[in-house]
Amino acid sequence: MSTVTVTTWSLEQTSPDDLRPAAEPAGDIRIVRAEIPSPEFSRFLYTAVGGDIGWTDRLGFTYAQWQAALDRPGVETWGAYENGTPAGYVELDPQDEGVVEIMYFGLIPAFRGRRIGGHLLSYGVARAWDLAERWPERPGTKRVWLHTCSKDGPHAMDNYLRRGFRLFETKTAEEEDVESPGPWPGAHA
Repeated sequence: MSTVTVTTWSLEQTSPDDLRPAAEPAGDIRIVRAEIPSPEFSRFLYTAVGGDIGWTDRLGFTYAQWQAALDRPGVETWGAYENGTPAGYVELDPQDEGVVEIMYFGLIPAFRGRRIGGHLLSYGVARAWDLAERWPERPGTKRVWLHTCSKDGPHAMDNYLRRGFRLFETKTAEEEDVESPGPWPGAHA
């Protein structure tokens, strides 16, 4: 088994005033909340966005595990669409004491580099900050955080920093070097 050194950076915002929104991209870009939790849709987004950058943590989930992850109060999936075609998503995961994690965020490879990512991240972070307005049983958001790693796209960290996130932790670890699963074999060759 071969390994690869992976650096993981954790970043945060501690006030809605920290958010520095990106400009909206030109064209027909829409961001819509998936109001009905759908394991099929979320798994599609997860594999389409993360397949070429080694997202594997949820690949082994059963349907019931996907449903349980999505059914928790306050979990939200926001999809970005260009001309009606899914382009990417952001998944919000509320935690204790007013903390919301940007659990997953990214674009399908064909939509990267088109200025959609900054806009989607800005929109998703704003929804993290106002999450309690849609989920009154949840406390008001006091902190929004996320993590990214050296396997993510080359513009990920810059996008987070430009949106007003601040680094609070860096970890380096050896991980098993797994072949990128892609949404299907050879999709990103």
